[in-house]
Amino acid sequence: MKTKLTLVLAMALTPAAFAEEMKGMDMKQSMPMDNMKMEQSDTEAQTAKATGTVRKIKQDKGSVTIAHGPVPELQWPAMVMGFKATVEQLEDLQEGDEIEFEFTSKGMNSTITSIKQL
Repeated sequence: MKTKLTLVLAMALTPAAFAEEMKGMDMKQSMPMDNMKMEQSDTEAQTAKATGTVRKIKQDKGSVTIAHGPVPELQWPAMVMGFKATVEQLEDLQEGDEIEFEFTSKGMNSTITSIKQL
């Protein structure tokens, strides 16, 4: 019985011990992401081009989710993310459409400036 209680307590306390151990951990050393530049300064907005597939359209929110390929200008890998867009840019799109688009990115906000179906 003592063995089972000891095992249960050890399992319960293990996550807390790891969390405490990770507090001072430098995440850049543990998770190499040197080629992925996601944040830019508040004053700089960059323009980039990409191709991708429309995953979700939210006309009411003025946004579109796109699975896009790598974006060399911003050193982004391929990923799925949301972009702000105007109603006019979204009106002819459908989920599953293959697209080519240009956008500006400022911090974590990306806004489509032009979009066309392939």
